[in-house]
Amino acid sequence: MKLQRIGLWILCLTLMASLAQAQGVLIEPDHHRLPRPWPTPTPQPVPTTEYKIGKLDIQATLKDQIARVQVSQTFVNTGSRQLETQFVFPLPYDGAIDSLTLLVDGKEFPAQLLSKADARAKYEAIVRSSKDPALLEWMGHGLFQTSVFPVPPGAERTVTINYNQLLRKENGVTDFLFPLSTARYSSKPVEKIAIQLNIESSLSIKNVYSPSHNIQVDKSDKKRARVHYSATNEVPTNDFRLLFDVNAKKLGTSVLSYRPQGGEEGFFLLLTSPQIPEQEQQLAKTVLFVVDKSGSMSGEKMEQARGALKFVLNNLTEGDVFNIIAYDSAVQSFRPELETFTDKSRKEALGFVDGLYAGGGTNIDGALATALTQLKDPNRPSFLIFLTDGLPTVGERNEAKIAASAKTANTSHARLLTFGVGYDVNSRLLDRLAREGFGASEYVRPNEDIEAAVAKVYGRIAAPVLAGVNLSFDFDDPNTKQSPPISRVYPSGTFDIFAGEQVVLVGRYRPSGTAKVTLTGKVGAETHTYDFPAEFAKAGSDQTYAFIEKLWAMRRVGEIIDELDLNGRNEELVNELVMLSTKHGILTPYTSFLADEQSRPTTLASSAEGRRNQMQAGKALSRLEEADGLAGVSQRSSKQEFKNAQNGAAPSPSSAPGRPAAPEVAASGGYGATYRDAATDETVVVSSVRQIGNTTLYKRGQVICTSETSGLLNASNDGIDFEKHGKDIVTVERFSSDYFALCSANTSEENRLLSNQMEGEQLLVQLRGKNYLIK
Repeated sequence: MKLQRIGLWILCLTLMASLAQAQGVLIEPDHHRLPRPWPTPTPQPVPTTEYKIGKLDIQATLKDQIARVQVSQTFVNTGSRQLETQFVFPLPYDGAIDSLTLLVDGKEFPAQLLSKADARAKYEAIVRSSKDPALLEWMGHGLFQTSVFPVPPGAERTVTINYNQLLRKENGVTDFLFPLSTARYSSKPVEKIAIQLNIESSLSIKNVYSPSHNIQVDKSDKKRARVHYSATNEVPTNDFRLLFDVNAKKLGTSVLSYRPQGGEEGFFLLLTSPQIPEQEQQLAKTVLFVVDKSGSMSGEKMEQARGALKFVLNNLTEGDVFNIIAYDSAVQSFRPELETFTDKSRKEALGFVDGLYAGGGTNIDGALATALTQLKDPNRPSFLIFLTDGLPTVGERNEAKIAASAKTANTSHARLLTFGVGYDVNSRLLDRLAREGFGASEYVRPNEDIEAAVAKVYGRIAAPVLAGVNLSFDFDDPNTKQSPPISRVYPSGTFDIFAGEQVVLVGRYRPSGTAKVTLTGKVGAETHTYDFPAEFAKAGSDQTYAFIEKLWAMRRVGEIIDELDLNGRNEELVNELVMLSTKHGILTPYTSFLADEQSRPTTLASSAEGRRNQMQAGKALSRLEEADGLAGVSQRSSKQEFKNAQNGAAPSPSSAPGRPAAPEVAASGGYGATYRDAATDETVVVSSVRQIGNTTLYKRGQVICTSETSGLLNASNDGIDFEKHGKDIVTVERFSSDYFALCSANTSEENRLLSNQMEGEQLLVQLRGKNYLIK
């Protein structure tokens, strides 16, 4: 059976336990080339044979561990001849699926079930005949197939599948996965992707987390949640994955862990979110809004700032206290001291806001001093929202002194949330204020809405549950008493927990085994303690939670850049930045040189190539001296994206500034790495760096290598140095008997690397300790 030349799409629901992935594939007997997004020398056939993917709609109900799934896929024949196609659907797991039906435009088609052995033979035959390894990662799994159905020129067919599946549950976390990234096999971006999941539980739903996509979660009540994700004209780069847990406790916390082979420290992810009983009230808080009304804020910016102020005022609650500090050359307050929130004080404050107008200089130091001296109660959650669109021009102008004064005055441990509006701000000052003020910084570009940015941040902090939260880890292993078992935790330090917000915390761990995690926080002056068990994984080949390593690396990269930005040059940190960027394919404005095919992607700092990479990164890091302007804001925005990363996925080009044209995305096979260009503030996609699962592939000439195998390249970095390293390399011809024997020994994740080898490329990869060159 040969694959149709241009079209392929894969649909599935899977269990991560085996990494088996189900897919829907259109097959046509008379054509065989897969729809890879790279140019081929094959002449265009006449008449043409091609199709595009119109809409992919995924709806599922996840009730406890049972998933009821419906997937609708629209194919449009954009060619000039009729397609005679079949639809095949591999089993995601033995016995896990039942009640499968398949409709084509509402007509039910019978589906034949093939055994694992028969399915494997069919997969292997398809790969051999198509001369394309795209299906390798699904080999070895059973499969349904339908009879042939036609798709006339210009027509579309909607294929719908319905099935039930038992989901995997481990450590109290239920796991749902849909391999969305297989859309990279389409010759064009998917026009529309829509995912809607309804979670129903007999216990309260606590954490709902996607390690792959930025989802929206709506909780209608304690035992129901709705998850949304949508995208248009996109080549997806990651499989869609959702994790959720349930329990009856007030504080729901789960710990997931992953430990690579080779004796390295492990990586853990901690999720926690609170449940406020209906009879309990949320904590009262203090909110200070410090707003810039200098001359540069005139016009639309001032209107938006007023809107932001009104949003906060209209969303304070009974028991809160507040004040508004407005500043230009001088500083004025709504009240000389903090005001208790009532309907009367709210209306008076709204009147004060309407009377604000822009004019004068920018007295940042005076405004912060006035605000912080009003905060005196360390037992109340306190937040200072600081907004500016310019540089300090009145009073103290030295950024280090302004930050130091603010730190000294912040005796109540208030959290500073800074907003930089436009490009004419000292972004390094705002980052410094946020870091030393236990808060965060946000940047609102000239074409963005100030009110929307402030409302989004305030929505996360509106209802504090626990303040000043600390974590401790007690392992059963007695050896942990000698040195800290947990290190490099991000976010670091104490944090607050808010109703409706989920804390995503990552770190490293040394011992494996069982442990007790204790969480302490304050409700007013009273300390509350919660503890829960956790299991920290031993080293092994299980890749179920391998995404945690990438997420930790992204946050660590953000912390390193922050240290270099605020505390100056440190060669050890520069070396670590280059190592993490190289190993994990995390491109930054300072390591974007890794996209250059002439660079050597090595993590060995002691090698000549490693030293060269460090020098390039060090030179690029000098741009951190730019504190204002487009480049200053762009760099601090990029840094904050890394520090606050919620998953290990690269930013989606379709939602980032400077989105590239679809062909540029497709040219990367859907896996191109991205980075923010400091000079333009745009997201750049590079096809020479591909992120495949937890592994990064680099294109060097016609060789695709990893950071581990790049040392086997020749001096010109475009081929293998066989004279020096030939004895260390096993050469395998693609689609030979040895090739398929290697595939049989691989895991699905390892075969995923092979499946991304494009026509004309040589893959140099390390599998189970051996170096293989796939030609």
